[in-house]
Amino acid sequence: MAKYAIRPPQAKERMSAHSNASPRSDVVPQSAPFADRDIQIAGLKLHYQDFGTAGKTPMICVHGGAASGHWFDFIAGDFTSDYHVLAIDQRGHGDSQWAPTPDYSYERYAADIEEFATKLNLRDFVLIGHSMGGAVALTYAAMFPGRLARLVVVDTTLHMTPDRIAKLREVGTRPGRTYATLEEFVSRFRLRPADSSAMPEVLRHLANHAAKKNPDGTIGHKFDRDVYAVRESIDGLPHWNNVKVPSLIVKGSRSSRITPEIIEEVRKRAPQIDFAEVADADHHVTLDNPAGFVSAVKAFLVKHKGQG
Repeated sequence: MAKYAIRPPQAKERMSAHSNASPRSDVVPQSAPFADRDIQIAGLKLHYQDFGTAGKTPMICVHGGAASGHWFDFIAGDFTSDYHVLAIDQRGHGDSQWAPTPDYSYERYAADIEEFATKLNLRDFVLIGHSMGGAVALTYAAMFPGRLARLVVVDTTLHMTPDRIAKLREVGTRPGRTYATLEEFVSRFRLRPADSSAMPEVLRHLANHAAKKNPDGTIGHKFDRDVYAVRESIDGLPHWNNVKVPSLIVKGSRSSRITPEIIEEVRKRAPQIDFAEVADADHHVTLDNPAGFVSAVKAFLVKHKGQG
């Protein structure tokens, strides 16, 4: 189980009337222990975190854009008693290599997951994807159905509008900021989107794992900005036509990315899906309310244990 440190008492936020997961706890979540591992995938060295426990049902966690596997540090330990939890740094992110040419399509990311699962002989696994990682996980489920048992898509925009794509590409064409020291980088570290109730201790943890030293001695961000510069438009809804395994869509209660209309449309295509709204959470659900996220996903996994 993940360990928690007591945080000074604070006023609890009210749970949304439509939430079906726990409100945020008044404790500071502690990151779970893991082993750093590397694997060659499609000619690139990709890094992943192995939280254990080998021999259990595999659980692959896929982060969002400009993030890393560390977005799952605060929830992984709550699953290791029943699952072998692995969090991959997607190409161009974290401690994985950047693509020499900006090959960052959703199909390429999904193919990386398939090669990763094949090389590690992972079968009947749970796949969890957040944000962009949710689109990757959904693409994987549609393209490579053979190994997957259960799918969890977390606060993912299923239809990227041309305006949204243009904004992301514009961000990607700008040079990344640099900082004189690690301390400055950590103090200036912000999530995108900025709306988040993640605790300061969580943000400091992420910042320390997101920083890299540039050749000139300055500190910058690990992710390849071409991930944004070449971002493609995607309509994830048609993918649901090909998803047959038990699936869960998770929404942060304060996030607007998943609407009732979207859930209704997905259910027309994949009537087997479940839906959970995590209270006291914006887009970064695993950071804003890790306990609530764990509660929602565990309920889904228990409901569909042994299915797939």
